[in-house]
Amino acid sequence: MAMAFKMATTGMWVTEECKNSFMEMKWKKVHKYIVFKIDEGSKLVTVDKVGGPGESYDDLAASLPTDDCRYAVFDFDFVTVDNCRKSKIFFIAWAPTASRIRAKMLYATSKDGLRRVLDGISYEVQATDPDEMGMDVIKDRAK
Repeated sequence: MAMAFKMATTGMWVTEECKNSFMEMKWKKVHKYIVFKIDEGSKLVTVDKVGGPGESYDDLAASLPTDDCRYAVFDFDFVTVDNCRKSKIFFIAWAPTASRIRAKMLYATSKDGLRRVLDGISYEVQATDPDEMGMDVIKDRAK
């Protein structure tokens, strides 16, 4: 088995692929976003989808299922009022209302453990529908 990081509170493991993909996004800018999912059978947090550097926030939003929970990280590039280029990484906890109660509980209790493994997250957004994680919310938080 590949290296994994254990999240003590839930007994879930974060795969090495999750951490490596996040570091590639953070330092090399080869990914615009990463979507993570929990495999309940193997008790692993794995990479579900990776968005290339040319993909947008709309592509991330479209890749999230309407009936299951996911975690996502998004690298948001913007220009400040002082005309400085900046980049902030957002952690998104996606738990749509149509998802199972068990999945919502599992994702809620595993969230902090995954965040500890993914070092360098600037902001967190929790959303149950697309309006709660719209681009206006992201821009407002990044000010």
